[in-house]
Amino acid sequence: MNASTLVLVLIAITVASYYGGVMRSQALARPLGGIKHLSALPSYYGFMAVTWAVIPALILLLVWTIYEASVISNMVIALLPSETASLSEGELGLLYSRIANVASGIMQWDTLGEAYRPAVERMIELQTFTARYKPILVISLAVVGALIALKMVSAQWNVRYPVERIFNILLFLCSGIAVLITVGIVFSVVFESLRFFGEISFFDFVFGTQWSPQIAIRADQVGASGAFGVIPLLVGTMLISIIAMFVAVPVGLMSAIYLSEYASVQVRNIVKPLLEILAGIPTIVYGFFAAITVAPAIRAAGEGVGLEVASESALAAGLVMGVMIIPFVSSLSDDVINAVPNSLRDGSYGLGATQSETIRKVIIPAALPGIVGGVLLAVSRAIGETMIVVMAAGSMANLTVNPLEAVTTVTVQIVTLLVGDQEFDNAKTLAAFALGLMLFVITLGLNFIALYVVKKYREQYD
Repeated sequence: MNASTLVLVLIAITVASYYGGVMRSQALARPLGGIKHLSALPSYYGFMAVTWAVIPALILLLVWTIYEASVISNMVIALLPSETASLSEGELGLLYSRIANVASGIMQWDTLGEAYRPAVERMIELQTFTARYKPILVISLAVVGALIALKMVSAQWNVRYPVERIFNILLFLCSGIAVLITVGIVFSVVFESLRFFGEISFFDFVFGTQWSPQIAIRADQVGASGAFGVIPLLVGTMLISIIAMFVAVPVGLMSAIYLSEYASVQVRNIVKPLLEILAGIPTIVYGFFAAITVAPAIRAAGEGVGLEVASESALAAGLVMGVMIIPFVSSLSDDVINAVPNSLRDGSYGLGATQSETIRKVIIPAALPGIVGGVLLAVSRAIGETMIVVMAAGSMANLTVNPLEAVTTVTVQIVTLLVGDQEFDNAKTLAAFALGLMLFVITLGLNFIALYVVKKYREQYD
């Protein structure tokens, strides 16, 4: 039984357990005069049956899936010939992959030899055992759990509190998983970044003005010592992001003010969905638009007035990125402005203020925290964008603030460094983690600035 079939069977058991618990409780309540004589609603008995059926089965499935590969690997490696003990970790992994390919029929026996037959046979045996008995045990545990829960159903059993406690635990675990994933990501990036800074000086990375992460194979080659100065990448990232914000923030904010305060219901129902369509366009499409339409148009316009414009420029990437980010600013700002109580508007009008004065002096200050949040989201979106920059601004690490020249960003370089088969044992590859850590620090700083601004203006408004 494959994984999808097993999941479908568990879903069927879940549905059957729920309705079984509900029907069982209703059947017990009928002779007593109705469900009002039950200690809990019938749905709680159904949820209790579901938890008894699904949770143990899922725990067994999760544990089996996590440890299955390592157990099979250890048992197979234990049967390898003694001469394989001197193999390195990489060579042993390659040999294990060949054994797995022979066991699955992808490769022939003659690629290994008779000395490895016991290992291959053990792998076939273990894989067969897993494929046959894992679904049986999981389904059996689910069915037994459901039957036990149905047997325990009684009119005096108040299952509301244990069910709610179980759901609270599940919600806590979900939130804990999200936090642990975040912590894991941060620690993995920090750990690899420390390995990078063990080879490259931290000050050379942070204050260096040259970016050329090429490590030569021989010491006498040109470029044998790579340059890992992050300043050109940060300048390129900030330049493109600032251009994008000059487009997205005014247009998005003005669009939100018009749609929420001036537009009729009919106009709003048409314009708002059309504006939000921009958020659903793939970034690769924006990249094509920037490279094929916007960049040539900017170059032609620049040549018309005597300016030298690169074929790939920060201006083209920034303009198109700004168009892409408009829905983020507009939609969030529109929702925040609409959330401002009408009593504030009525009070302003009652004091004789015009509509524009009410918007400038009442509505915008009241909605400023949400607007700052939308702008922050837009800035983060701009800093993390890759495809538009690759296609419209290029990948040249050029230290300049001229928007007419080609630049690159941190995200583009991360992708460039990790393209293809990479070994994480040299400064070139580890530089990607250092760049990721730098982006994390920048984003964290933007969050602190936004929180400070929100707190300051909220205190004034209160």
